[in-house]
Amino acid sequence: MFAITVRDHVMIAHSFSGEVFGPAQRLHGATYVVDATFRRAELDPDGIVVDIGLATSELGEVLGGLNYRNLDEEPEFAGVNTSTEFLAKVIADRLADRVRAGALGANAAGLSGLTVTLHESHVAWASYERDL
Repeated sequence: MFAITVRDHVMIAHSFSGEVFGPAQRLHGATYVVDATFRRAELDPDGIVVDIGLATSELGEVLGGLNYRNLDEEPEFAGVNTSTEFLAKVIADRLADRVRAGALGANAAGLSGLTVTLHESHVAWASYERDL
């Protein structure tokens, strides 16, 4: 399996509901380093997994919709704990939509999977992996 990873970051604010979250129940900020890994079994006709420039650009576009937002105020996240794991899935699903729409080029149709990892710090991160 071949893979390439592109990286960006996003800054959000949010709070959590539930005793398990302790002080994170209060409004707080988070800056995540975000990795998006694209996979395929065979290289495309150009000898690549996917165009790295397009992958980087599309990741930036997806993150732009979340950047500098208080997620508690976003209607689509009403009543949801926007945990690191949850956000990894949101970002992966939005990237998958862009792959299907052709934003990463026609050869991206041969991608088989995508993993999005959000790094909370140098010692903690969460991922979501999905098929394409």
